[in-house]
Amino acid sequence: MNDLDKVYAESVAKDYMPKETNKVRQLKKLDERAKLPAFITAMTLGVIGTLIFGTGMCFGLGVFGTGAIFMVIGVLLGIVGAAVCIINYPLYNKLLKKGKEKYAFEILELAKEIAGEV
Repeated sequence: MNDLDKVYAESVAKDYMPKETNKVRQLKKLDERAKLPAFITAMTLGVIGTLIFGTGMCFGLGVFGTGAIFMVIGVLLGIVGAAVCIINYPLYNKLLKKGKEKYAFEILELAKEIAGEV
């Protein structure tokens, strides 16, 4: 058996060994768990608000139809889309703060253990 076969065997065996969860990995997962809901909500609302705003622009510019009624629909959709985008950032900050508060104790305790202060 050559060296390449040994390296391959070790890498395959490593995939089947039980994974060690070290404290830094746990800290990263907790941090991600605290921030991820706010991020997903912000991205979803951002995309939805942008699509609504863009649809309003299409109506307003006459891409989907011409006439005063389409202009009014376009302006209204544009206002709704802009409102969703404006609300998005304060909502993100609120959800981020809530997530950080929820996991703050666990993250701080784990960070103290990693730093060796306990």
